[in-house]
Amino acid sequence: MLALGSGAKIFLCRGATDLRKGFEGLSGLVSASIEEPLTSHCYFIFLNRTRDRMKILYFDNDGLAIWYKRLEKGCFPKKEGSTTPIDRREFLMLLEGVVPKRLHKRYKE
Repeated sequence: MLALGSGAKIFLCRGATDLRKGFEGLSGLVSASIEEPLTSHCYFIFLNRTRDRMKILYFDNDGLAIWYKRLEKGCFPKKEGSTTPIDRREFLMLLEGVVPKRLHKRYKE
């Protein structure tokens, strides 16, 4: 199980990624596209071309870790990635396959 802190930054990387890449390959993609350091306790999400596999690269207190999920049926919803972080709720909906038409916040941050 992946435990997310409430203040964690989550980045969805743009485009399809070759998920055969390991720690070095994914960390190179992060360094090239996102200006957050790898050791900043951020979560970096990568999806493959068919959107049925996901890898998450993150820094655990003593090193990098990869969390991997493969769907048996269906695919992850299409969401445009960017270099700005997505919030925890959006990430959990992405994992569960929920595609909201509109997100309504009860309060402004």
